[in-house]
Amino acid sequence: MTRIDLDPAELGVAIYPWLNSLVVPRPIAWVSTRSAAGVDNLAPHSFFTIAGIDPPVVSFTSVGHKDTLRNVLATGEFVIAFSNEELLDKINLTATDYPPDTSEYDAAQLTREPSARVTPARVGESPVALECVMLDTKEFGSCTVVFGQVVHVAVAEQVMRDGRPEVSLLKPLARLGANEWSTIGVVTDHRRVPYSEIA
Repeated sequence: MTRIDLDPAELGVAIYPWLNSLVVPRPIAWVSTRSAAGVDNLAPHSFFTIAGIDPPVVSFTSVGHKDTLRNVLATGEFVIAFSNEELLDKINLTATDYPPDTSEYDAAQLTREPSARVTPARVGESPVALECVMLDTKEFGSCTVVFGQVVHVAVAEQVMRDGRPEVSLLKPLARLGANEWSTIGVVTDHRRVPYSEIA
């Protein structure tokens, strides 16, 4: 196997498209915030994951100092809406660099749904909302990782099956490299094998 070797120190920020293309697929946090001036902001972030379960913590990364990050730092709250297939065009539309006084909810014609525990609105069209309060941030150069404790979870009954969210009903979206997006594709079921069976 012939490989291309890359030195991140030499590439600098040019490493970005490489990592975007290699760390795939990535779930999308559709982050809702409200500015100190009361403007509702909504933007997708594909550097997103679970960071802990006790307490429940999620994290997303802001590449640069964008409205989402400014709002979270100012208010300490955010909501993550689930990104699914039906909402792809609207999610993509909210990724545009709107001025801070423009709400992506209005630009994308989305419904504001009141949250239960935090001030930022939920996305009414999204089947899942994770309401969060900021725990901490960590800066790495031009990027800031935001850690939020999940204080409320709201899940639409339509995406539930046998008492839990069902991936075939959720229909999650993922980001790949460049301008590529992906759906969940083929789902297979593999039981984790205990060591006692291997031994």
